[in-house]
Amino acid sequence: MKKILFLFILISLQACQKKQQVDLIVRNAKVYTVDGKFNIAKGFAVNNGRIIEVADAEELQLKYKGKEVYDAKGRTVYPGFIDAHAHFYGLGLQLQKVDLTNTKSYDEVVERIIKFQEKNQVSFITGRGWDQNDWEDKNFPTKDTLDKLFPNTPIAVTRIDGHAMLVNKKALELAGINRYTKVEGGEVELKRGKLTGILIDNPMSLVENIIPKASKEQAIKGLLDAQKIAFNLGLTTIDDAGLNRESIMLIDSLQKSGDLKMRLYAMVQNQEEDLDYFLNKGIMKTDRLHVRSVKVYADGALGSRGAALKKPYSDKKKHFGAMVIGIDEFKKLAAKISNTEYQMNTHAIGDSANFVVLRTYDSILKHENDKRWRVEHAQIIDEKDFKYFGGNILPSVQPTHATSDMYWAKERIGEKRLKNAYAYKKLLEQTGKIALGTDFPVEKVSPFLTFYAAVARQDVHQYPKEGFQKENALSREETLRGMTIWAAYANFEEKEKGSIEKGKVADFIVLDQDIMQVDSKLIPKTKVMATFVGGEQVK
Repeated sequence: MKKILFLFILISLQACQKKQQVDLIVRNAKVYTVDGKFNIAKGFAVNNGRIIEVADAEELQLKYKGKEVYDAKGRTVYPGFIDAHAHFYGLGLQLQKVDLTNTKSYDEVVERIIKFQEKNQVSFITGRGWDQNDWEDKNFPTKDTLDKLFPNTPIAVTRIDGHAMLVNKKALELAGINRYTKVEGGEVELKRGKLTGILIDNPMSLVENIIPKASKEQAIKGLLDAQKIAFNLGLTTIDDAGLNRESIMLIDSLQKSGDLKMRLYAMVQNQEEDLDYFLNKGIMKTDRLHVRSVKVYADGALGSRGAALKKPYSDKKKHFGAMVIGIDEFKKLAAKISNTEYQMNTHAIGDSANFVVLRTYDSILKHENDKRWRVEHAQIIDEKDFKYFGGNILPSVQPTHATSDMYWAKERIGEKRLKNAYAYKKLLEQTGKIALGTDFPVEKVSPFLTFYAAVARQDVHQYPKEGFQKENALSREETLRGMTIWAAYANFEEKEKGSIEKGKVADFIVLDQDIMQVDSKLIPKTKVMATFVGGEQVK
């Protein structure tokens, strides 16, 4: 008997010695792998920042010894969420400015500006987030009150969508803007021949050029503040839509020093010096930074009536919005990018802008392989233009735009055009893949609001009862793929992230509830229990 016991102990010790030591074992979990078959697993092993095996707890226990073991306690585990279109750096900088989101009137905007300046005493007041569509008076505000309160301090506060700006007299003077100023691709608004202080799209750059640049310390603080918010919400990769060379290099240095752990897919802004540098340099790829795309604006936004439409706005006669880039210029830029390995990602809201972008893409990419050029927003599409999507042309959309705009979009474009707006299911059926994001800080950062808006097509108060154009809702599986593996595909990163599979980076999150199963109205209340990037717990 003693001999048998001794042999059992010896065999057990030998088995232990044969176990491979790994950095991390995740067990006792319900793992949505988001692999090709959408398998559900119970755990996985991680070493050197990558997943080395996905298996049941018993198998993992027999084969591996973890330096750390994470017991999920039966909770659900998902691949780290990827936000396919956001403004990560912009969010960080916005935290240092006056916050005008969720204001219910222009009076409240003014109150917030006053309180901000009393506390901060800045030389140039900037901020973002007002939306006249949320106010009782839905007309654009004017500068008169700001002129009286701040005659010597310039103010420039941007609409929530980033495509309209309210500036006071002092800012207009410093920017050299008067009632005769004309800028192609936008509007300097006049009423009865006088400046109102509203600038739409391209004229905004005249003011942006005189706003004091953020210091390096402010930039670093902004990036780290944005990272904390994003990790707390389960985001592990963010596509930053429009960065200059200086910002990209700062991000790279912070990632290399270990201060910035967020993975970023950077779209280079469409400025000649930035394009010349990166297009000539070629793809820039590190463990956490990927630079291989260009962000281009075709038109403005629907909320500020800057989206370029084929027919006039339903609520503004003879007004079509505007392209913010000339058509010939756009075609030349597309041809230039097509001769490189870079991807072209173009903001297009109105059906006219989408038509220009899609036709241009199609003519250039017809005989190309695996270019994956993206239409960012793809918001209003003419029925006959859906056919251009697919193959080399991918839609990158933001589900919360639909639920933010649904209250007033019909007034802007009428019922007929609205049927082919925010048409995510239709786009998915055409392309087979759809990348999902938020466009924060235009919308809130939470990916759970993205998930909820895509699936339920409602606001957080469950309005409308039947869902907004529910025929274009996505299934939960489609939505999860759009926030993980399809977003990774849109970034040329599907072989390294976007699912929990052997060989991929160990980016994953643990949630307090199963968003694939709970009542949809509970989805926005989901809490992130843990966030891991490369096997390291960062939340």
